[in-house]
Amino acid sequence: MTQGFTPTIEIYGAHEALLNQRLISWEHIDAAGMESDQLTLVIDLEGLEGLPTLGGKIGLRVGYLESGLVEKGQFRITRLTPTLFPLRLTLVATAAPFSGKDETGFRERRTASHGPTTLGELFGKLVSPHGFSPRVDPELALIRIAHVDQSNETDMSFITRLARKYDAVAKPVNELYVLAKPAQLKNFSGQVIPDVRLSVTSNNRPGDHAFISATLEETARTQNQGCKTCCWDLDAGKQVEVKTGKEPYKVVRQKQASVEEAKAIGEAEVRKMLREKYMLKITCPGDPLLVAEGLLVLDDTWPDFMRGRWSIEKVTASGKREESYRCLIEAKGQDSQAKAKD
Repeated sequence: MTQGFTPTIEIYGAHEALLNQRLISWEHIDAAGMESDQLTLVIDLEGLEGLPTLGGKIGLRVGYLESGLVEKGQFRITRLTPTLFPLRLTLVATAAPFSGKDETGFRERRTASHGPTTLGELFGKLVSPHGFSPRVDPELALIRIAHVDQSNETDMSFITRLARKYDAVAKPVNELYVLAKPAQLKNFSGQVIPDVRLSVTSNNRPGDHAFISATLEETARTQNQGCKTCCWDLDAGKQVEVKTGKEPYKVVRQKQASVEEAKAIGEAEVRKMLREKYMLKITCPGDPLLVAEGLLVLDDTWPDFMRGRWSIEKVTASGKREESYRCLIEAKGQDSQAKAKD
């Protein structure tokens, strides 16, 4: 996608005429995993009689006048904060489709036992009563669970805990509730995510339209390359240790219900450690194709230790109408040693 030079944004849905006419600035957070996507708008209230009553759903399209707008989804208005001098209204909307009334009791605490079952079957059992259609990665769906307890937890918290245990992400996407591996959630929700190539200009300097800055951090957890988990082997009649990966090992203290489950937990931990070896943060010109769980490709204009493919964890886009549009990208190494290819 060829970018233009004139940022443009369009709000549609409830109160669209008022919001578009009086918009001062905006921020859109597109996050991977369990964090709900969020849209924040700052609205000018000067000259209005009283405080407008705003609610319902709004949608966002953003891009450039020369190259067109890209759909960013719909959000439910959840919070309004007026301020005086200057007279402004900050509107916050989230993508999670939950209302304050919580009619289905999704945020009620429960205690229950589950198993023997599979991760896919349990996930469907938890989300279907709340009006969601479950969508599960086939590899995750087949993971066997001998026994697991939901102890004074909301269904949402319990789902989140299960997802983290198996190095997965669980998130509502409109009417779907998706359980998938990192960097695959939006693919399973039916969204098409293009790869985005990013280049550094030869005259990269602050104040320039195309200026890019970046930091690269190696996390402490990279010291571990394998995992040790323990479980009770019914056939052998003793506790056994299951190793995945290679030394040095991270030790998972919690005892698993079976050798199969211990192996699944260990493999998930190793994948997570390898994926989180590096964290990259980039501030760059706004690009509406940048999305969480998408793939960022840094080409040969970057230093050799940064080149390659990066899995985007979070994109914070912000701007003012026709004045600015910038993105802050947070990404984890997918193949940081591989060279970007044409």
